[in-house]
Amino acid sequence: MSRQNYYARRKARQRAQVDGDLIEQLVQRERAVQPRIGGRKLHRVLGQELAEVDIQLGRDRFFKLLGERKLLLERRKAVYPCTTNSGHYLPVFRNQIKDQLLNGPNQVWVSDVTYLRSLEGFLFLALITDKWSRKVVGHYCADTLQAEGCLQALEKALESLPSQAKPIHHSDRGSQYCCHEYVNRLTERHLGISMTQTDHCAENALAERMNGILKSEYALDQQFQSREQARCAAGQAVHLYNTRRLHTALNYRIPQEVHAAGLQKSGGVVACEVRNL
Repeated sequence: MSRQNYYARRKARQRAQVDGDLIEQLVQRERAVQPRIGGRKLHRVLGQELAEVDIQLGRDRFFKLLGERKLLLERRKAVYPCTTNSGHYLPVFRNQIKDQLLNGPNQVWVSDVTYLRSLEGFLFLALITDKWSRKVVGHYCADTLQAEGCLQALEKALESLPSQAKPIHHSDRGSQYCCHEYVNRLTERHLGISMTQTDHCAENALAERMNGILKSEYALDQQFQSREQARCAAGQAVHLYNTRRLHTALNYRIPQEVHAAGLQKSGGVVACEVRNL
């Protein structure tokens, strides 16, 4: 090896070490806010900052660097407790959104309930998500599985709903969504009512997926010290998801941005291809 080649390679190694240190700091900074953000989204989130300091790193090399520095996420085992009681005699509705194509926000809302653990007992997080923009439009943490928590989440969603919008409300056949109080509230606001029919998980896949995202990426699967702490964490998780998380189904855009852009189009088609689950 020539002297010139030796020093060129040593300089390249030193540059790679410096670049790697900077990337590690940026990754740790972003994970301080979004602890479970994955490599693909990190590569896009940090892309502009890396370009500004003349670091050109493809996705494969980026993943290799994360692996070398033990920054890759470990898979967690999913746990699915039963939060749905469909063995009741309340009225149910057919699935109205199957294979439906959407072109804007507030056309279909999907709903579900998941649980949070605390040392003071369980809490139950009710979520309502706009199917087109993937934005959480309503949420509420309740102490019980009664319908009140779902009704509170619905009221939050209705607060920001434009008067001319009449989304179809889709859910599983849990008693919270079939009870007279909930159905009557949907009817009062002239919202369509849709429910799963046979395969409850598959027919409400986006709502189920939302539970998983908030738990796995925003640490809502941990045990909190108190119910109040759990409620605070849930509110922060929903805020970060809506305003910061890049969504692959939105071509790596943020739910809040897509939702707002759709509202500005006044019912038109937003220039963003959205894949249905």
